[in-house]
Amino acid sequence: MKIQNSELRIQICKCIIDFYHAEPPKKHIPGKVFNTVSVITCYQQASSSYKIKMAEVGGLAKTMIQSLKLLENQLVEKLWVLKALQHLSTSEVNCTLMVKAQAASGICAHLNDPDPSGQLLFRSSEILWNLLEKSSKEEVIQQLSNLKCLLALKEVFKNLFIRGVSHYDRQLRNDILVITTIISQNPGAPMIVTFIFLFLFFSLTVKSQNPLVKGLKLSNSYEDFELKKLLFNIIVILCKDLSTIQLLIDGKVILALFTYVKRPEKHKILEWSAAQYEELQLHAIATLSSVAPFLIDEYMFYNGNAQILEFLAWCDNEDSFFSHGNSFHGAGGRGNKFAQMRYSLRLLRAMVYLENDTINKDLCEKGAIQQLIGIFKNTISKYNDKEEAILLEIQSDILLILSGLCEHHIPGKEIFGTGGVDIILHVMKTDPKKLQSGLGYNVLLYSTLDSIWCCILGCYPSEDYFLEKEGIFLLLDLLALNQKKFCNLILGIMVEFCDNPKTAAHVNAWRGKKDQTAASLLIKLWRKEEKELGVKRDKYGKIVDTKKPLFTSFQEEQKIIPLPANCPTIAVMDVAENIRAKIYAVLGKLDFENLPGLSAEDFVTLCIIHRYLDFKIGEIWNEIYEEIKLEKLRPVTTDKKILESITAASENIGKMVVSLQSEMIESQARQDVQNEQKVYTKIQATHKQRELANKSWGNFLARTSNAKTLKKAKRLQEKAIESSRYGERPPNAIFHRTDIKGLNATVPSGGVVTVESTPARLVGGPLADTDIALKKLPIRGGALQKVKAVKTVDEPKKSDPT
Repeated sequence: MKIQNSELRIQICKCIIDFYHAEPPKKHIPGKVFNTVSVITCYQQASSSYKIKMAEVGGLAKTMIQSLKLLENQLVEKLWVLKALQHLSTSEVNCTLMVKAQAASGICAHLNDPDPSGQLLFRSSEILWNLLEKSSKEEVIQQLSNLKCLLALKEVFKNLFIRGVSHYDRQLRNDILVITTIISQNPGAPMIVTFIFLFLFFSLTVKSQNPLVKGLKLSNSYEDFELKKLLFNIIVILCKDLSTIQLLIDGKVILALFTYVKRPEKHKILEWSAAQYEELQLHAIATLSSVAPFLIDEYMFYNGNAQILEFLAWCDNEDSFFSHGNSFHGAGGRGNKFAQMRYSLRLLRAMVYLENDTINKDLCEKGAIQQLIGIFKNTISKYNDKEEAILLEIQSDILLILSGLCEHHIPGKEIFGTGGVDIILHVMKTDPKKLQSGLGYNVLLYSTLDSIWCCILGCYPSEDYFLEKEGIFLLLDLLALNQKKFCNLILGIMVEFCDNPKTAAHVNAWRGKKDQTAASLLIKLWRKEEKELGVKRDKYGKIVDTKKPLFTSFQEEQKIIPLPANCPTIAVMDVAENIRAKIYAVLGKLDFENLPGLSAEDFVTLCIIHRYLDFKIGEIWNEIYEEIKLEKLRPVTTDKKILESITAASENIGKMVVSLQSEMIESQARQDVQNEQKVYTKIQATHKQRELANKSWGNFLARTSNAKTLKKAKRLQEKAIESSRYGERPPNAIFHRTDIKGLNATVPSGGVVTVESTPARLVGGPLADTDIALKKLPIRGGALQKVKAVKTVDEPKKSDPT
């Protein structure tokens, strides 16, 4: 290739290209005949795969890149070399060799060289694509991130954009823009100087007097449609560089993007099809979510809040609208407006979370809070399984926006009111099983808890309404699920809610599974947290080390290191990194002395919780003392005595708690013994009663099966009856027998009394079947008998003359 012969160079390139165009093998070439022994030798053509493999092993691609530098002024030879490199770049091995030879920067820098045929640009862009796909992408981007390459890309793109008219020119223009987009991901690339024109081209959406784009208009071809989307994409990347802000302002990018945030007008002729316009609309709103936070003044100048709220109102109404939902941004929005609503809410969320007072106040004044609550309620009524995931995302974004608007803003919390509390309670009543579905219920619950914190707490009417609707019960139900990811946030809300004097009664009234109380639940969470943290406790839950009663396994492993005064120590960080401090705060506000439904084990743990603050203070003072020792400082005598007394006081508190825990455990052991004795006594009484019943049954069987035994029992019974009577009867007393004569039975005959003064003809004898209270019977001889009911005639009234 170094030989100054054009035909030779072209032939070499043709040979390399032939490696990649397999041809049928030619006929064998006959060999020679040696002496008397006829040896026939044949030459067979090497296969294309073998040639390609040898080209890779021999480093042919690297050599061709080096030879390309020799042909800067020979266009014909350069085109043949690029054609050969185009074939060679289909192999990963060759691409790696080419990148090592700086092929990316060398080829890109000459993209704009004169070439009437247009092959140079086409083949060069193809090679760059292959290098990006088949070799180290980072290294290729690094080679292209220089001013010379970017200027070449800019000029090529500008020429193709302004002068390109064919389908091929538009495709090539889009390919160049994609390569540029990939390069722009490198923060070190000098994109500002080279891509001012991009914002000028983007301003094609609005009227511009710039001579570069004046008179230009994109067609409705697919390539121009793709160009629009690529411009959206590269602007999202470039806006991350703060130095591009002024260019975005000058290009009126915000205004151009807001032209898509509009409801479709009827009877208006669009330059794009309905599906294309929908895709551009969604892409533009998504782009605004990234760009608008950097251009707050422009956003407010073009009245962005009003435009978004108006667009959301259209998304929420029942107007007939059929969306296609074909694009990436339109997923889940086929036949409805959910995709438009989702991206509009994302844009609104991005602006609200800037915590800019002007933006948030403007939204509140325009009725955003009431409108968002209404949209949330409508999404509940529109719920269906097909769009479940997108509806959950919409609801989560609404709650996050409401949290941003109401946080630190009391008027906003008052506007949130009972209607907002109702939607929060609705979410909190969600079936806990759905939290594991993976559809977004976890995110929705996080947003709900955040809304409670930002929108309800601090507004007493909302707090009272939340309590009235049993919101604390729902919070404790969620806490009882024992999901660690929610516990910290729920306990934080509980701490704040307990400042309301009405909360304690609700917390104490709550009952969980197996009649568990809130205090028992919190103490159970404490024990679980300490177990996970590796805090030392014995089998009864007592303190093991009175000097370090709260130490975790992590604190044991970490050595104390002297730190500046403004840096928190491990003991201080421990307060924020686990839920023990929040449990202590909640139980403290509920009053440690009057907690219902606690077991002995709970009381043992409660002793530690009650002294949490004392233990933590002692732990921090111990760290201070240890740091002084490590820094080899000697405190004055008074300070030393104070430090030692503080340490000793902390240890004494630990010993006192251990003593109290021991007393509780012993008392519980004694109570267990007494309860066990009571159970044994009850068991003995049951067995004795069973024995007496068995003995009575045996006596009964003996009386019924043996006449002598029956008579003997009868005599004993009569004797016992006689012995129970008075020895002397009072004078003139009438004696009534309490048994029936001639009845051979030893069981009591019941309260039977024979009244001798009543004539037998009236009662019919002692065995008569009577129903005198129910029926009026005629008097006959002998015993009374049942007869049919007789209709009685009412007596005539006194006033009746008859």
